[in-house]
Amino acid sequence: MTQVDSTAATPAGLSQIERVTSIFSAPSRTFDDIRDGRRSWWLPFVILAIVSYLFFAAVSTRIGMEQTVRNQIQMSPKAQQQMASASPEQAAKQISISVAITKGVFYVAPVFGLLYAAVIGAVLLGTINFAFGGRATFSNVFAVLYYAWLPGVIQVVLGIMVLWFQPPEQFNIKNFAPTNPAALFLDPASSNPALYALCTCLDVTTIWTLVLVSIGLATVAGLKRKTGYIVVFGWWAVVVIFKVGFAAAFG
Repeated sequence: MTQVDSTAATPAGLSQIERVTSIFSAPSRTFDDIRDGRRSWWLPFVILAIVSYLFFAAVSTRIGMEQTVRNQIQMSPKAQQQMASASPEQAAKQISISVAITKGVFYVAPVFGLLYAAVIGAVLLGTINFAFGGRATFSNVFAVLYYAWLPGVIQVVLGIMVLWFQPPEQFNIKNFAPTNPAALFLDPASSNPALYALCTCLDVTTIWTLVLVSIGLATVAGLKRKTGYIVVFGWWAVVVIFKVGFAAAFG
């Protein structure tokens, strides 16, 4: 009798590059690969980190950090009131502190990404496993998140393109890409804060990412896609309600 080589029957997994490209063409291939035990996520992490630093360089070169901070003040009536009531020295100090904080956020953005993925991954893992009987692991969900975030690269590239063609004083670092109704049609300084917050949530890239996370989460949990959509979009709805409510109360 001929002995069958068990390794020959096991299909080879996707390479890192294949997983990245498949997320845009056939995301199920990427998530099936993660489910089957190939959980490495270093390439999307590197891509997202590079893109974030490119965006930082573009903003620093074209807009400048101080102008970016001043724009945010002009787009917020409450911030304008606070600056108007401050002395010139206090106003200058507040702007200087805000510039330093903005730069610091850019510098450590990849680290924040890791922490954010850890928190979101833990929430999704707990929900899909304990509420719906899934079999996902934290490492699987963590990898799913980083691959599902890759469409954000398109959003950042669009944002970089736009900032080179708009006046520096119109740049809005909190909503920099024309991928949602707020960026396309609303003025953050004069629009209703709750409406503006709601429209920023209806972002094409965000919804694309949510769909990918839903598919990936269901895949690694061994459940139907419908369950993944319920979990992911359910939590997203909670976030949207909180964000709109916060804007209505304090915007």
